[in-house]
Amino acid sequence: MKEQREILPVLIEILQSYAQDPGLVVTEETSLTADLELDSVKLLDLMMEIEDRFDVSIPMNLLPDIHTVGDLAKKLEELVS
Repeated sequence: MKEQREILPVLIEILQSYAQDPGLVVTEETSLTADLELDSVKLLDLMMEIEDRFDVSIPMNLLPDIHTVGDLAKKLEELVS
């Protein structure tokens, strides 16, 4: 079982590569759409990468409730446990 504190650093590492602004530091409060400027295609690529990394399936109906990196870490914690 992975906890959020174990999931968050891995997510930040993955998401840093999706940042449009190379100077942006991804944190728990970083917005996936506003700060990272993820469009639908990039979001799907991201979800596939996260699913592969954590060996989990992320239901698409959860995506509207995920706004920040912290939200994503919490949902992953629920799915992994």
